[in-house]
Amino acid sequence: MRARVRAGDRAAFADLYDQNARAVYRHALRLTGNWSEAEEVVSETFLGAWHTRESVDLDGGSLAPWLLGIATHKAHNANRALRRRLNFLARSPEPRPVEDFADETAGRIDDARHLGLVHDALRRLGRADREVLALCVGAGLDYQQAAEALGVPVGTVRSRLSRARARLAGHSLSAMSRKSREPRGRRGEKESEAAIAALFLQEETR
Repeated sequence: MRARVRAGDRAAFADLYDQNARAVYRHALRLTGNWSEAEEVVSETFLGAWHTRESVDLDGGSLAPWLLGIATHKAHNANRALRRRLNFLARSPEPRPVEDFADETAGRIDDARHLGLVHDALRRLGRADREVLALCVGAGLDYQQAAEALGVPVGTVRSRLSRARARLAGHSLSAMSRKSREPRGRRGEKESEAAIAALFLQEETR
């Protein structure tokens, strides 16, 4: 597969997409917190993979770490572009009111709320911690694969992951300590935050 991808075999790239597109999308969604942005990241990732195919090492196993490394970079660019757009909109006049489409979108509210909580929890971390957490825990890469994806030593991955888990645990404990002081309507969100933290703090089985 690596040799075929490096040679620009289009059938090999089709197989590469079929095997990894879903994982790339989920990784992008964790980092961007936005479905449409994640879809764009997937497109940019495979386009970038095509343009940089000659960088693929002929020795090695799965190409998932290589693709997730590209996706990590593309997601960072997408987040930066989104911040620029939001800053521009903040300086623009408020839009006119639009029709309420609540009945049509009610089925997506819970999913969007959960995704927002996940992204908010990750956003409290620094970029490096967020990326290694998404790769090792979210995408299920081992230390070596994550190091390949990020282009850093394995020891750096280990230390970043340990630091990210510790910081996320701190955020979770802080949220739980505030729970009893907040109105009932906020308690469900804080409980969800604690559950999200537990997901990312789970023990590795690799």
